[in-house]
Amino acid sequence: MISAARDIAGSGNANINSLSRQVSNSLGISTSPSATFHSPSGPSASFTQRRGVTSAAAKHLKPFNTKDIKVLLLENVNQTGQDILSSQGYQVEFMKTSLPEDQLIEKIRDVHVIGIRSKTKLTAKVLQEAKNLIVIGCFCIGTNQVDLAYAANHGIAVFNSPFSNSRSVAELMIAEIISLARQLGDRSMEMHTGMWHKVSARCWEVRGKTLGIIGYGHIGSQLSVLAESMGMNVIYYDIINLMALGTARQVPTLTDLLREADFVTCHVPETPDTKNMMAEEQFSQMKQGSYLLNASRGSVVVIPDLINAMRTGRIAGAALDVYPSEPGGNGDYFNNGLNTWAEDLRSLNNIILTPHIGGSTEEAQSAIGVEVSEALVRYVNEGSTVGSVNMPEVVLRSLTMDEPNHVRVIYIHRNVPGVLRRVNEILGDHNVDKQMTDSKGDVAYLMADISNVNVGEIKDLFENLEGLSSRLMTRVLY
Repeated sequence: MISAARDIAGSGNANINSLSRQVSNSLGISTSPSATFHSPSGPSASFTQRRGVTSAAAKHLKPFNTKDIKVLLLENVNQTGQDILSSQGYQVEFMKTSLPEDQLIEKIRDVHVIGIRSKTKLTAKVLQEAKNLIVIGCFCIGTNQVDLAYAANHGIAVFNSPFSNSRSVAELMIAEIISLARQLGDRSMEMHTGMWHKVSARCWEVRGKTLGIIGYGHIGSQLSVLAESMGMNVIYYDIINLMALGTARQVPTLTDLLREADFVTCHVPETPDTKNMMAEEQFSQMKQGSYLLNASRGSVVVIPDLINAMRTGRIAGAALDVYPSEPGGNGDYFNNGLNTWAEDLRSLNNIILTPHIGGSTEEAQSAIGVEVSEALVRYVNEGSTVGSVNMPEVVLRSLTMDEPNHVRVIYIHRNVPGVLRRVNEILGDHNVDKQMTDSKGDVAYLMADISNVNVGEIKDLFENLEGLSSRLMTRVLY
């Protein structure tokens, strides 16, 4: 009969029990629980599994006892994500808001996994206090709120959700394009004050108008399809050549797009090249009476310049969902104390201001919760880095119950010469069944499955790898 994966902490050997407690503090050796675990489907699934061919059951690896895995979820991460992580037996602490830096530092010291959205800032100052942290889940598209370089250089993987809220953001853009064209925001506010003001001047159909999309990625391309279906002409600008969908057309420069478009939407990441990319010079290049929409990053638009362009009539309307500084929670915080121009912005006509809700739909948040949580589970339980934004992508097929004495070694290290030779010398007394390594900049990630390993030998493996000068983080899954 095939035996279940063994739990190191369950051994009667006092030394091994001591080792389990010791390594638990540094997230090193891992044990398998008795509870059944089904790995999320992903790139590690074998071809035969996808084809439905019967194969040996996967060996269910988990770090330590499940009670030792501590997860902190901030900013109201969707229930789907909470459920997936809790179902693994992890200790999940959930909070609806972000935390001030001092409170975040206190909370993060003891956790192995942290899940955030866009408001929590995981700076080097915060991360250096996270002695047990192995992985960060950004339940959103952006990762600029995390010091990715510091995380990578300390063996901490970062995952995000690059696709799941694309449709929600694209639909919001369509709604706002029509609302700006018809001045719906102003008419609605007037009716709320009791004023009946029926006008048609400077109100337009969007059919036949030109939409200019800056950034033709997941969101921009979906928006392109939706806009074209309503009869809009679509042009787009991107720093790389991308295949157009439908009859959309790529233009060679940002200036070409601004001069031709009636509506301009921004869908770019936060980089040095996109900071302040829409400023006074760019507004002067836009058509008289055109419209600007930004649902990307708050640093993309110079808002005082936008205010001036709207006051002169160059820009007839705008919709903003992101800002240079945003509150850490809900409340009456959108004022000059947060951004010095806030009251001037709020006083403008035909401007739609929303509190960073582009991806805030039930569908998007549910999908993000599933996508990011499954990536976290795969990383914690199997070591798979597929989808990580700051680590090389490395994955091995799951160990099976036919491999009861196998151990998975994960060694994250500085990308310097001679490391593989030293690692393989340490593993040399065992048969290396599978091994994969890759590098990304200064960081390299090695994963190996070795066989015929006795529980008593794991301590030596772990300590020898920890002793290498190249080490960033060592994990052993058993």
